[in-house]
Amino acid sequence: MTPLERLFALEQFGIKLGLENIRILLTALDHPEQAWRSIHIAGTNGKGSVAAMVERGLRAAGLHTGRYTSPHLNAIEERVALNGMPVDSETFAQVTAEVLSVVDDTLKVGTLTVTPTFFEVSTAIAFEIFRRANIDVAVVEVGLGGRFDATNVLTPDITAITSIAFDHERHLGRTLSAIAFEKAGIAKPGVPLVIGRLPAEAAKRIADVAAKVGAPLLDAHATTTDRVYPPLKLALAGRHQLENAAVAVAILERWSAVVSDIPTEAIVTGLTQCDWPARLEWLRLPSGAELLIDAAHNPAGAAALATYLEDNGLAPVPIVTSIMADKDVAGMVTQLRRVASSFIATTVPHPRARTAEALADAIREIAPGIPVVAEPSPDAAVVTATTGAPRAVAAGSIFLVGPLRARLLAAGATPRI
Repeated sequence: MTPLERLFALEQFGIKLGLENIRILLTALDHPEQAWRSIHIAGTNGKGSVAAMVERGLRAAGLHTGRYTSPHLNAIEERVALNGMPVDSETFAQVTAEVLSVVDDTLKVGTLTVTPTFFEVSTAIAFEIFRRANIDVAVVEVGLGGRFDATNVLTPDITAITSIAFDHERHLGRTLSAIAFEKAGIAKPGVPLVIGRLPAEAAKRIADVAAKVGAPLLDAHATTTDRVYPPLKLALAGRHQLENAAVAVAILERWSAVVSDIPTEAIVTGLTQCDWPARLEWLRLPSGAELLIDAAHNPAGAAALATYLEDNGLAPVPIVTSIMADKDVAGMVTQLRRVASSFIATTVPHPRARTAEALADAIREIAPGIPVVAEPSPDAAVVTATTGAPRAVAAGSIFLVGPLRARLLAAGATPRI
């Protein structure tokens, strides 16, 4: 079994929230997470976009950067970026083998009493890659929640919470206050905590946690700046990216104030030249049709997608979608039916995936009157959606849009400029 096969085999252990395993593993690796500075970003939605903007701004200021995000779109190396580029496969495989060897050793001597999860080991791999690359700073995205997420072993210079909405309720709680409490677990004594625009219930809970631990709280939409920014066009599309950009600016300005200078021009570069694929990304297909790819995997993400289509006069439009069985299908479809001329329900090879037929039945109940077709093949679903239509949308699970995007690009699709 190759190192990557062994790593993916750990997915059978599912999600285990807690810090004991990752702390043991990082200690056995001689603490790679202490070799570089970090910015730690949590949030229901927007944390990947903010991470992309912040990393690009830091890099524009001349810093040697790492970025750790999850999940990946198509290749696991995408999770670990060095200076904006995914780490090469050879390095990733080599470090994976070495980290897994350490896992074996710690299990053998009993330091680890249970096998660590896929995400725990992946996090250790990323942190070790960053150390070997001698980066200056890593922008690290929380995987799930915050308080017990494997990334929460960091001692960052800045933390941030981009947004609070419903997602992963089984793990994080079924109220916005409970979800906010879990995400606020990344707050550290004396470390600035930047927050985006949050529901009042969530904002109050985060403020309470920040005050208790002694983390200075900075509202990205209430702070003032003496910097003057020129008119600019964000690299990432959608009205919601204005909210994300405000958080990114607050993070970069705070870094400039407490760590090292980030010129205004570098911040502008972060906002206007970052890259974050499969987020309101248009592809031009060889057939001539256009396909909007978006990883809208919860109701808030679906609402942002629908608003974008409405703002740009693109609705109604055929929508290809696959939604995992543990996701809020009613909440997502309720948002998407605002902009759907039809739904093409599809599926993906994943244990949590709904079948195309089951998803189609659910959509018919939630959105009566809108045509629904079940097509198990995502590629065939795109053909169905774009037959007779100049444009369509593929949205939902990242397990749909990531591999689909890669296949479309390999088959001759091109990004629409």
